[in-house]
Amino acid sequence: MSLFLEFSQRKIPIDDEGYLRNLQDWDAAVAEELARLEEIQLGPAHWEVLNLMRAFYRRHQMSPATRALINLVKRDLGQDKGRSVYLMRLFRGSPAKTASRIAGLPKPANCL
Repeated sequence: MSLFLEFSQRKIPIDDEGYLRNLQDWDAAVAEELARLEEIQLGPAHWEVLNLMRAFYRRHQMSPATRALINLVKRDLGQDKGRSVYLMRLFRGSPAKTASRIAGLPKPANCL
């Protein structure tokens, strides 16, 4: 059975956990819709993390798991933002999974 993210006359294939099947389908409008489904309204702080994650993916061809995400944010955005409590406020549940989904990236390999 195929699942789709449908909005604004677009139909984008997703898997059963809501991750994009084709990473090239991602753009800002898709991110906004994926965030809306998570009941998150994206602001500058969210985009800062999402763009950082997408850059990490381009370099390493993998989504950062939680600990790697915290260290990445700490290194690139500062000590105050590189904390799990900060990321959990931005991205509910597992920040690495939720942020990866919204960023149009695959599910982090070691996240259940």
